[in-house]
Amino acid sequence: MTRASALYRGGVMHRRLRPRPHQLNYRVFWMLLDLEEIDGLDRDLRLFSRNRLNLLSFHDRDHGDGSDRALRAQIEVLLHRAGVEIGDGPVRLLTMPRVLGYVFNPISLYYCHHADGRLAAMIYEVASTFGARHAYVIPVPPEDQASGLIRQGAAKALYVSPFMGMEMDYDFRGHAPGPHLDMKIDGRDAEGLLITAVMSGARRPLEDGELLSATITLPLMTLKVMAAIHWEALKLWVKGVRLTRQPPPAREAVTIQRHARESRLGR
Repeated sequence: MTRASALYRGGVMHRRLRPRPHQLNYRVFWMLLDLEEIDGLDRDLRLFSRNRLNLLSFHDRDHGDGSDRALRAQIEVLLHRAGVEIGDGPVRLLTMPRVLGYVFNPISLYYCHHADGRLAAMIYEVASTFGARHAYVIPVPPEDQASGLIRQGAAKALYVSPFMGMEMDYDFRGHAPGPHLDMKIDGRDAEGLLITAVMSGARRPLEDGELLSATITLPLMTLKVMAAIHWEALKLWVKGVRLTRQPPPAREAVTIQRHARESRLGR
């Protein structure tokens, strides 16, 4: 059976330019889950389940508004608010699964397509270690839809690190996943580029053997992601990077845009 869902094995790179240079590289894997295929994956795979414990699992409440409402329905409401209608087009979520019941996803990506396959919009679902989650809903302009090219931007709306303030813009660059995954996220403040994050990976079939291989190669991956975040924070603190104060949360846990770029820095 040919599936749109897939496994991507690769890594994440973060590079901070100032006030102290700092870089990290970690190997990870993601699952690209077509929302309409998840139940079928649950039936067909021994090592993957939906909403129940397994070696790897997907729990709906880990995404969206955290409710029991169908994730597809939630996405359609957000897209409608952004002026995007995809009809029966597929929605594919790139995310790390739960590993033995535990997960923390710093960012999950929704690739929202028209029925003819064109990429209609992106949703960037960002989570913080403080327990908050925020979604950036951004249409893909017509000139980029057929190629799946992603050239978007948004003003930062979620406090994700005590070492970065809120007066920042994000730039997103990449493509809809194919044989390879690529996504680059630049964070800019009033002084220019502050931080760059790159997600990259190679596509693998979503089969039990591949899932077992990925899990053995990167055991307890999601727990290590959380541990790595705190370890890198400690290293920044030792380097003398100043802490920032956590602001009140945004009024709504979603940023809705009707254009591919909206910023607060006037670029």
